[in-house]
Amino acid sequence: MTEIRHDWTKEEISEIYHTPILDLIFRAATIHRENQDYGEVQISSLISVKTGGCPEDCAYCPQAARYQTGVNVHAILPKEEVVAAAQKAKAGGASRLCMGAAWREVRDNRDFDKVIDMVKAVNELDMEVCCTLGMLTEAQAQRLADAGLYAYNHNLDTSEEDYKRIITTRTYDERLQTLEHVRKAKISVCSGGIIGLGETVEDRISMLKTLSNLPKHPESVPVNALVPVKGTPLADQPRVSVWDMVRMIATARIIMPKTVVRLSAGRTEMSVVEQAMCFMAGASSIFAGEKLLTTPNPDFDTDMAMFQLLGLKPREAFKNGRPNQVTEQQAVEA
Repeated sequence: MTEIRHDWTKEEISEIYHTPILDLIFRAATIHRENQDYGEVQISSLISVKTGGCPEDCAYCPQAARYQTGVNVHAILPKEEVVAAAQKAKAGGASRLCMGAAWREVRDNRDFDKVIDMVKAVNELDMEVCCTLGMLTEAQAQRLADAGLYAYNHNLDTSEEDYKRIITTRTYDERLQTLEHVRKAKISVCSGGIIGLGETVEDRISMLKTLSNLPKHPESVPVNALVPVKGTPLADQPRVSVWDMVRMIATARIIMPKTVVRLSAGRTEMSVVEQAMCFMAGASSIFAGEKLLTTPNPDFDTDMAMFQLLGLKPREAFKNGRPNQVTEQQAVEA
């Protein structure tokens, strides 16, 4: 089996990233087959439980209050609406529901109480529950864990060196602290980034180094292609090449062999052939459903047709155990 390392250097990762593309895909596919069920793809569905009005200044985000993007601000959804969305997602083939709230950080108030109730309710549907709510304290992470939260998403977005160009309202260290709090609460970690922000290849490599050298690799690493939104500072960024996505996915697969690498935002701009290349390169998860928070995404029927064509099958929920009941080996494969 492939060695799990936490001491990757930028030079080593750069060498992998710049491997001739066919050799890179072959190496990543080989490692994928050695470490995971190659034909199995985890399907997650993402719902915005509280939209817009965020005080952060993330340059890519249509939900930042300071940008005029046409996003309708809405307060936290009723639990019944979230449960109905979860049931629809499960019927469509999703095994995980991720709930996102446009908050800078979690506050100990009635809205957080409502999220806790949502986590418990979706858990009862026998779905893995993920949240992305901004920064968390240790106590808040533990409260989510006690409610049955399976995973927590908190992306690094870009490299530490490039971070201040994209976000000034929080620090990179604060991102990493939240990941520590999530890990301490024994919640599965979901953390990746976005390419196409105007970053350099060196920034991409630096971000992958940070993720791969965490004390434990994230169980899930989303690779997002920027979806430029009118009204944001990055509205005029050109579309990311599919080959850049393939290189990111393949490199992540090679340096984090047990991690689920998710082909995330940007799939609406990709053909089935381009998505197939990403699966060949080691992607083993997607978001399905018509929207990713506020941006368009392929619907379930379209994805099921693609799965049938490519011979892929949806991964079952809780394949590696329930939250707080997984072994060390199972946890890295979750």
